[in-house]
Amino acid sequence: MTTNQVQSPPIRVQGLEKSYKELRVLRGVDFDVARGSIFALLGSNGAGKTTVVKILSTLLKADAGTASVNGFDVATQPADVRESISLTGQFAAVDEILSGRENLVLVARLRHLKNPGTIADDLLERFSLTEAGARKVSTYSGGMRRRLDIAMSLIGNPPVIFLDEPTTGLDPQARIEVWQAVKELAGRGTTVLLTTQYLDEAEQLADRIAILHEGRIIVNGTLAELKQLLPPAKVEYVEKQPTLEDVFLTLVGTGGKDGKDSDAHDDATPARMSEEQR
Repeated sequence: MTTNQVQSPPIRVQGLEKSYKELRVLRGVDFDVARGSIFALLGSNGAGKTTVVKILSTLLKADAGTASVNGFDVATQPADVRESISLTGQFAAVDEILSGRENLVLVARLRHLKNPGTIADDLLERFSLTEAGARKVSTYSGGMRRRLDIAMSLIGNPPVIFLDEPTTGLDPQARIEVWQAVKELAGRGTTVLLTTQYLDEAEQLADRIAILHEGRIIVNGTLAELKQLLPPAKVEYVEKQPTLEDVFLTLVGTGGKDGKDSDAHDDATPARMSEEQR
């Protein structure tokens, strides 16, 4: 690791702008992500979260602003950025015909790594999939598939991983399984940028939370700092601390969007900003 990589934040975004014809999606986005932390980019469906991830992962070019990942500029050093990252999208990218172990071995071989079998076995154990390793992925539950998908993304030990709404469509138990896997990533020193619409997910996982609204970061801080933005409510002489949901809805409002600022290239999933029904 070079001196520049050590000194620079693993992810740095400054003045990022992006438009699709007349549709302004990003209007000057700024944030840094500390090494080995989980940073949640929180926003409604269409807020521009996936656009940010696509720019950072070199899949899309920004119109203005700069961004660096692991000390490399995403515009001028895209190959170095790609070697430093892994991207897990909203739906598990696994081969259902193969077994869990075969999926991992295949990726290790594609990356020309030595001892692909050993790598696969280590990851199966790490993500509590050893017993299911020989089974076809078509028999896996949603949580198991997502854990396998994240395991596949870690082959080669990338220092930075992007998780774009990783628990979309999962049931509560599967979400908890994924949360445990993400926490373990950061515990081992991986820098995680997580996009989510689930408020409880950001509360559970993130070291810092940034709310993206109408193309801009309107607040960025720890959960405790965000809660301090609203005064506690007194109920029968007992102070009630504001939740992250209170903060979010106060800052962005509860009214519907008119569509002008929506991210046309984000995946069209239903908005899920309220606490998920159990």
